[in-house]
Amino acid sequence: MSSKLLRQIPKTDVILSREALKAAQERYPYAFVKATVQACLDELRRKALEDSIDSIPGLAEIEETVLRWLEEGHIHHLKRVINATGVVLHTNLGRAPLGEAAAAHVAALSRGYCNLEYDLEKGRRGSRYDHVEKLLCELTGAEAAMVVNNNAGAVFLMLNTLARGKKVAVSRGELVEIGGSFRVPEIMYESGAEMVEIGCTNKTHVRDYERAMDELGAEVLLKVYTSNFVISGFTESVSAGELAQIAHKRGGIVLHDQGSGFLFPPEAMGLHAGSVVWTSLREGADVVSFSGDKLLGSAQCGVILGKKEYVERIKKNQLTRMLRIDKLSLAALEIALQYCRDPKLAREKIPALAMLSKTEEACRETAERLRWLIAERAPDCEVRVVPVKDEAGGGSMAGVLLDGAAVAVQIPGLAPEKAEALLHGMSVPVIARVSRDGLLFSARTLFEEELEEVAEAVRTLYVSAAGRRV
Repeated sequence: MSSKLLRQIPKTDVILSREALKAAQERYPYAFVKATVQACLDELRRKALEDSIDSIPGLAEIEETVLRWLEEGHIHHLKRVINATGVVLHTNLGRAPLGEAAAAHVAALSRGYCNLEYDLEKGRRGSRYDHVEKLLCELTGAEAAMVVNNNAGAVFLMLNTLARGKKVAVSRGELVEIGGSFRVPEIMYESGAEMVEIGCTNKTHVRDYERAMDELGAEVLLKVYTSNFVISGFTESVSAGELAQIAHKRGGIVLHDQGSGFLFPPEAMGLHAGSVVWTSLREGADVVSFSGDKLLGSAQCGVILGKKEYVERIKKNQLTRMLRIDKLSLAALEIALQYCRDPKLAREKIPALAMLSKTEEACRETAERLRWLIAERAPDCEVRVVPVKDEAGGGSMAGVLLDGAAVAVQIPGLAPEKAEALLHGMSVPVIARVSRDGLLFSARTLFEEELEEVAEAVRTLYVSAAGRRV
């Protein structure tokens, strides 16, 4: 059957010669139109080889599909996906989604020029840090602040500026490796700092840091947040406040890679886990860094907070230019910081915070709406709401599970693993989970407007599977 269908697929030139696509070539680059046609025909070949279709659409239908794909930008490699995994800060899916206001502000700035490094009052060159520094200091109590393109860059700049050529003591339990095999020891080496390992994997004491400074020559104490794992049981660690007392008494400084954190107590969102980024500053840490696209819920960036003398030195580091934040990320960050002045507003307007604080009951209500939509479109499927454990993700609150709800779907004639893979090929890919309950769509990470899209995606699989059985 597949070889017969393959012969029926029209040639690219035939589709390109259609009147509507000739007109489309006046609105889109020819190469883009041609690539979209080829992608559409390739999709038909794939389905024919998989025996997931029993006929080839007519020229008019193919033409309509190509036009729709052109409008949706289907050929683009980087595209919107629907996150139904229940992992809020999904690193592979771009971490924190931006809210409407942030997205609109970013879009407005991207269409023209902006005062990125121009002081409108003085009429001369300004600093890109000025747009958020006052906000960050207001929210955290820091003397000074700056932002770079990510937290790994922030940690590197802290070390390269303040610890280059110096010995830096760090607990063996904090020598972490983050996604992509980036490791703290390698970052320290590249920064020019000399690492002094102290303590053990599970236990590091105050005396270990004191010995590092008194006997091993350490001038800087580094604390690193173990963002993507948890050591439990027979453990002990030293707080930033205790490190500050040790270091300052000996003329040293404390740097804290906090990794991620909220700008207000998590209890304001009904959560009982997650750190607050200003805690270690108030305890005495000299410089702190954290990610903007984790628990802050904004765009990718690395925030550096601390004492003015140290932050100003970091700003002047020649390497800072290589790691500076771009205008669009800065625009999104400013919106998020403005919302964080009011925890209630932040919870409402910042999608990641809304998802993290979503109650089990609210998740179940969303899941019930999705269950009804799927059952209506795919009546022979087994569709039910099941309890699940969601995650914050993104190296933010390791080991913390969030009670939620998901819709479990069993499509007759289609294994959950196969269905999950096919969802990736949709015009708007749906990323779901597979469990013993079937194909899982977690309600926590689904936007209300995406419920119809998920239900339609399941209907497409259902119809396709039914066709194969016939």
